[in-house]
Amino acid sequence: MIEVQHLTKHYGRVTAVDDVSFRVERGEILGFLGPNGAGKTTTMRILTGYMPASDGRATVAGYDVFEQPLEAKRRTGYLPETPPLYPDMTVREYLDFVARIKMGGTATSAQRRSRVTAVMERTRVADMASRLCGKLSKGYRQRVGLAQAIIHNPEVLILDEPTAGLDPKQIIETRELVRSLAGDHTVILSTHILPEVAQTCQRVVIINKGRVVAVDTPDNLTSRLRGTETLYVQVEGGGAEAARVLEVVPGVTRVSLADQRNGTAGYEVESAKGQDVRRDLARAVVNRGWGLLELRPVRMSLEEIFLHLTTEEPDESGMPQEVANA
Repeated sequence: MIEVQHLTKHYGRVTAVDDVSFRVERGEILGFLGPNGAGKTTTMRILTGYMPASDGRATVAGYDVFEQPLEAKRRTGYLPETPPLYPDMTVREYLDFVARIKMGGTATSAQRRSRVTAVMERTRVADMASRLCGKLSKGYRQRVGLAQAIIHNPEVLILDEPTAGLDPKQIIETRELVRSLAGDHTVILSTHILPEVAQTCQRVVIINKGRVVAVDTPDNLTSRLRGTETLYVQVEGGGAEAARVLEVVPGVTRVSLADQRNGTAGYEVESAKGQDVRRDLARAVVNRGWGLLELRPVRMSLEEIFLHLTTEEPDESGMPQEVANA
């Protein structure tokens, strides 16, 4: 649904986006991550036709955003970092104005009114329908911006920091709304709020200093970066002997004490990548009459992955060494 090939953007001598390539499948929610200044917003603006690229190619719903910009824009909904509201219009007037532009002459006034009412309900701004946009709080501005992005029911949604300025309740509601759009819409969610991506997106693109450093699911990135499988095992009654028993389980490469209290001990057990030792670990503990209180995989958090990929020294290809070798 979205394909980006070798996208580059120069501002004079500064390269904001450097040879970026990725694709988004139909119905997918893709998280677009990076530190401030990494090139996220520039990439979003190029994809939406807001500005041209210096080099490369991008297609949205099969249309080249440079050669067929109107066709690509008809199929795209865009929420920029600062919602494009007209302060002297009420929320309903503004959304009706946007609907007339985006739904074109094929829609009747009754259809437009129905669609405006539906998106106001969906984005929870109906109670502000008669309020001037210029008098709205930051949170309501953000939600009206989301309403204008989905008003023409586009195939592709590009959301730049959609929960910026929202209170915790509004953030949860907005995340649920974005998740509900998956399947019917293809979504790129640009953000630096990592829990947002973990709770909303199926895959992530991580960009740093204008270059893509990783494209994958968080779980796959964990496996690639660590190179090992790690399990947390909590044992009751094993004492000092438990670590020695776990170490001799076939496939285990390392055992380290993670925590200890009240006769129980927790261990991080590493095994070779792709090797599942859970059954053998459980058997080793239970056969000795000890209590197996917990056995679960240990994953790197998205925060750890993000920091790792955006602070590592890159190799000659521009990729952090661990990712380049994966």
